[in-house]
Amino acid sequence: MTPSSDAWDEPRYAIGVVAEMVELHPQTLRRYEELGLLAPARKGGRRLYSPRDVELLRSISRLSTELGLNMAGIEVILRLNRRIFELQAEVERLHRLRADLEAQLSALQEQLARLGKC
Repeated sequence: MTPSSDAWDEPRYAIGVVAEMVELHPQTLRRYEELGLLAPARKGGRRLYSPRDVELLRSISRLSTELGLNMAGIEVILRLNRRIFELQAEVERLHRLRADLEAQLSALQEQLARLGKC
């Protein structure tokens, strides 16, 4: 499964399953949600986590346990990571726009050259 696939964001795992997957207590997952570190989907009052949420929880756990960061530090890193992702998407959009504009310019230059030959 790739991060760009629809399945990456599909809510599918209950909190107990995710807690086992990431080796954290369900209450810890609830606390992370209260802090705004993630926002699992809700269906029928139940939290459902996507594969993206699971990966995010693994990242949070690594930042906490391996680097010893507190929740404020983790929040800053997550916010910066989201911003980097947004900026990368914007750069890709601008590259596509530039390619389109260059193609249009080339077509106009060809038309101008043909008109000059008449």
